[in-house]
Amino acid sequence: MVMNNSDDFNPNGKVKGKLELKFKLPSEIERELVQKSSAATNPDYGCVPEDRPIREYIEMGVVNLDKTRGPTSHEVTAWVKRIVEVDRAGHSGSLDPKVTGLLPIMLGKATKAVSALRLSGKEYVCLMHLHAKVPGDDIRRVCSEFTGPIYQMPPVKSAVRRALRIRTIYYNEVLEINGNSVLMRVGCEAGTYMRKLCHDIGLVLGCGAHMQELRRTKTGPFTEDTAISLHDLMDAYIFWKEDGVESELKRMILPMEEGLKHLPKIIIRDSAVDAICSGALLAVPGILSFNSGIKKGDIACIFSQKGEAVALCKAAMDIDGVLDVSTGIAAVTERVIMDAGTYPRGWKTT
Repeated sequence: MVMNNSDDFNPNGKVKGKLELKFKLPSEIERELVQKSSAATNPDYGCVPEDRPIREYIEMGVVNLDKTRGPTSHEVTAWVKRIVEVDRAGHSGSLDPKVTGLLPIMLGKATKAVSALRLSGKEYVCLMHLHAKVPGDDIRRVCSEFTGPIYQMPPVKSAVRRALRIRTIYYNEVLEINGNSVLMRVGCEAGTYMRKLCHDIGLVLGCGAHMQELRRTKTGPFTEDTAISLHDLMDAYIFWKEDGVESELKRMILPMEEGLKHLPKIIIRDSAVDAICSGALLAVPGILSFNSGIKKGDIACIFSQKGEAVALCKAAMDIDGVLDVSTGIAAVTERVIMDAGTYPRGWKTT
């Protein structure tokens, strides 16, 4: 059921032309980096993510897996965990066994940040089958109406409680119509059910419809360009174990920071890092730079000067306002990612 039909729906809240917005997820909106202050970083502490020692690199990595038809998301995640010999792994959001496509999997310590990836926007290519022939213009018109916030009731066969909820469709592009088959590309908020979307489109068209095939083509910052198979991952891991070749394995496994690129960032000075790792609030003096447009209540990621993910946080103020103040709490630490002690303690207790 359509809640609001608006061709000008803008996930970023900025006024832009329709063509600019048409096929962008919120994570793909470019953000300006604003400099508040500057400071040197001590090379003796921390590490650029790409330069981590290989075992640590794996334990703090993410695999952009191309899931095949057949296994469940949990089965695939368990296989990845066994292949790279880590104790923990977590995926970015379940795909049904019959669905293919991107299933980014956080490894080891990186699982601390998997919640941020699960809540990121998704893109699907969906084959919808109509139960009767409908003029192409009517199909395109109705599909375009299913953009912006819509009401959805999860299907009977689903992993969540059945309750009416609102999900946002960022774009819904009809790629091809062949008889009763409609191929469309949909960018949507996490938790959107494509089976239900097809069903609802069929109801509005008056002919009925169901989802025939589905492939996930984007998850937050991840696209098909960096997707790999289980076989690729296993081969690369064996080459490293047997021959010490790291380059191919580092191409298969990415630093976990790649899985957080869709979040607005706040970069802090070295002296503030350990306090954040201990759960402290982020005060204004600790901030060096930040992405513009972070509003109070927004989820952001705190990074070190070397590009390491420190913690997930919730903005306690409009972050642009830190340029005008020298004191105060800018963000509340929600989920610590970096281990305490990675950087020297720069704070005192009373």
